[in-house]
Amino acid sequence: MTKWFKVGKIVNTHGIRGEVRVISTTDFEEERYAIGAELFIEHPEFREMVRVIVETHRKHKNFDLLTFEGYTNISHVEKFKGGSLKVSEDALSELDEGEFYYHEIIGCQVFTEDGLELGKIKEVLSPGANDVWVIQSKTGGKDILIPYIDDVVKEVNIAEKKVIIELLEGLI
Repeated sequence: MTKWFKVGKIVNTHGIRGEVRVISTTDFEEERYAIGAELFIEHPEFREMVRVIVETHRKHKNFDLLTFEGYTNISHVEKFKGGSLKVSEDALSELDEGEFYYHEIIGCQVFTEDGLELGKIKEVLSPGANDVWVIQSKTGGKDILIPYIDDVVKEVNIAEKKVIIELLEGLI
């Protein structure tokens, strides 16, 4: 059975020529949204995913604007609003050492170097210079935000779904 991975969410249309406004959830926008790239749209109102081919891609403010082959005006793409853009597991490429896909990080348990369990990673944010991992606190308190930088993240073990961090002063 094919595994699917979300690479973006279609939040709106843009203009009248079939462009859609996407909030990206991938670190590989150049690859995922390249002209000719194959994407699949999953939408709660569709029985099956819709296969699309990227025709154009450009950045506008914090969004990625895409058009798809054969979808030339706003009435063709309006139905995609609220849908998720996905790629199949086959489309994932090998990463360099120390690089991870979001789906590999989400769900990992986070521990301090002293062995204190902080909680589980529930989301990855990409606000700018580095990713921020959102940890759902084990105690049920506020979420903990951890920057993905070498000074903080000391070890990532995807096989064991375990992350070890150095708890710098002021982080929690």
